[in-house]
Amino acid sequence: MSEQQTPVAQQTTPTQAINKTSSVKKKQNKRKIRSAVIAVVVLAALGVGGYFLYGFLNKTEEIETEMQTTEVNLGSITSSVQGSGSARAKESAAITLTQSGTVQQLYVNAGDVVTAGQPLYTIFSQAAQDEVTSRQDALRTAQERIADTQKDINDLYKQQNNLTVRAPFDGKITEVGKFTEGLDVAKGATVCTLVNDRKLKLSLYFSYAYENAISVGQDVSVSIPAVMGGFTGKVETINKVHYISPEGADHFEVIVVFDNPGTLTEGMNATAALVDAYGAPIYPYENGKTEFYEVREVVTEAGGPMVSTNLLRYADVKAGDVLLVMSSDTIDEEIRNLRKTLEENQKAVDDAQKALETAQEALQDFDAVAPIDGTVTSCTLVEGGEVKSGDTVITISNNTTMVVTISVDDRNIAYVKPGMGVDLQSSRGDGSSFYGVVTKIDMSLSGDSMGSGMTNYPVTLEVDNYDGSLLEGMWLSYSFVTSQSENCLVVPMQSVKYVSLEDGETASVVFVQAEAKPDNAVDVPIPELMPGETPTYPSQEDGYYAVPVETGLSDNYNVEIKSGLKGGETIFVNYFVQQAWG
Repeated sequence: MSEQQTPVAQQTTPTQAINKTSSVKKKQNKRKIRSAVIAVVVLAALGVGGYFLYGFLNKTEEIETEMQTTEVNLGSITSSVQGSGSARAKESAAITLTQSGTVQQLYVNAGDVVTAGQPLYTIFSQAAQDEVTSRQDALRTAQERIADTQKDINDLYKQQNNLTVRAPFDGKITEVGKFTEGLDVAKGATVCTLVNDRKLKLSLYFSYAYENAISVGQDVSVSIPAVMGGFTGKVETINKVHYISPEGADHFEVIVVFDNPGTLTEGMNATAALVDAYGAPIYPYENGKTEFYEVREVVTEAGGPMVSTNLLRYADVKAGDVLLVMSSDTIDEEIRNLRKTLEENQKAVDDAQKALETAQEALQDFDAVAPIDGTVTSCTLVEGGEVKSGDTVITISNNTTMVVTISVDDRNIAYVKPGMGVDLQSSRGDGSSFYGVVTKIDMSLSGDSMGSGMTNYPVTLEVDNYDGSLLEGMWLSYSFVTSQSENCLVVPMQSVKYVSLEDGETASVVFVQAEAKPDNAVDVPIPELMPGETPTYPSQEDGYYAVPVETGLSDNYNVEIKSGLKGGETIFVNYFVQQAWG
């Protein structure tokens, strides 16, 4: 069991107790004062910090604007163009080979002056010759295809025409074929038998004793007993055959032709008599029988379904009359297809012709002459050396006239005219100068010049290089005045504003300072500004009025005022903005 200790209270006298209590109270009062001071300091620090924090979080931008003005004065404006460009020959020609070969002879070297037509070199190229032969064969093949296709088309047209059968001559139909509408008619089918009964002919035999007494065209008297009539005919043909009669006499044939009055037909007995030069009659060995002048069996030359016929026995017809009509669904389609093929073949011929011409021109480059007058500026050939396809073997430049291209912006292009002179300075620094003449102004090519917002146009100058001092590729600087105005009103470009008027129209104006509104001033809507915004231009409350102006020439800084201002006015240019934070 542990020992328990009991605390013993310390006894003091009354005086000691009072002194001790007073000391405690003094210590407590000091602590309270120190705490109060600390609290005041902390609160003050928090107040100052809060003030600055509030100011930082709620700081505002104070904008100060200063108006820039100027006075309208008399001056001059010069608009000029300057820059640089490289010279090149006005006329040059290069020969580039299309095949390989071997240089056999070389007649010129770099630096030589040549005239058009002067021989330059000779190169043997089997490949170039083979190319020409190949192109000739290709052209011949293409032409043969065209001929074959055209023949096929012509044959189809002929077949198409043959679908309609027509009478070949005037005559009478004696026999007709039988056809059914819609059924096929075979090629070679007999349509009808057509006879020419407008004339009749008679075959008679005469003794060779009258051989010299009868001639073609001689009149003949024909007699036909059946109609007891006589007719006049002519000898159409004499056939020197040998018909031997039972009596042993030799005879030749005479064909007599005479008109049919319409009452005669074939198979009628007839005789004829001729008269010799002495008036004595000449009679045939025996009578003959009349025949139709021509008998023809009309047949189809194409086949197809029958559409219609005009066939009647013993009907009179004239040459060209339609006898039978057939149709075909395939011929038209075949013709259309062949026409497309013909167009393709024609294109192939044209292409082959161009390819042949190109190959022939390329072959000429292997035995070349100078295409222009000029100086040989480069030559890569060596006698005995090999060349390959794509090699540019010689270049000729005619540098008697050089060309320089300059760039003119859209402000000045209207003042540049063909024939205008331009001074050019060499960039070599040797002081050499040249004179160019404007020959071409290309308004079709334009573009933004380095983001400047101006459109530039290429202008071509020609420079006479009679002494050859201007070399290919030499850089030249140029500067020339395109337009100029003297003793004119001039204002800064920034002072001319383009505004929308109350009627919706757009005008170029200058804001003029005045005590009262000028007579020529216009009202311009002034947009309401938001806090912190900078005005675009001054208002009438600021003492400035918008006056329409007509502008003229301009340079990079100023612009000419042609009307609207008198001079001496104070005008608004722009606002200069100063920013301050507070």
